[in-house]
Amino acid sequence: MSNFDGPYAGFETPRIETGSVWLTLFASTGTLVCCALPIILVTLGMGATVAALSSSMPFLITLSQHKIWVFAVSAVMLVLSGWMVFRPGRACPVDAELGALCDRTRLWNRRIYWTSVVLWGLGFLAAFVALPLSVWLGI
Repeated sequence: MSNFDGPYAGFETPRIETGSVWLTLFASTGTLVCCALPIILVTLGMGATVAALSSSMPFLITLSQHKIWVFAVSAVMLVLSGWMVFRPGRACPVDAELGALCDRTRLWNRRIYWTSVVLWGLGFLAAFVALPLSVWLGI
């Protein structure tokens, strides 16, 4: 039970689920920033921007050197977060207000999760598929 005395007294939000979804969004955005953004900027002819970005944020170089680990850890986080969001047997409270709040939270968690999946996929394509494909096609 929470100490909150209002219409939502006794309703504990699934903090672990919501926190894991937000952490997954952060991790998948990190894969996009560390590995996909520099490749896209260089492809568009903005190498000076990448040089300025890497000199002002040197941790990006470290992340890009370990991009396999970055993508692997974020993929594991995506799988675990997906299990938390879509696992069977979840139920919302019977109370109308609490049920509506639970449904809204569940909807937002799913939206954030799928945004994370799309961002991770874009980062993966840019970091691991785009360059070999362009070399193979001779572009």
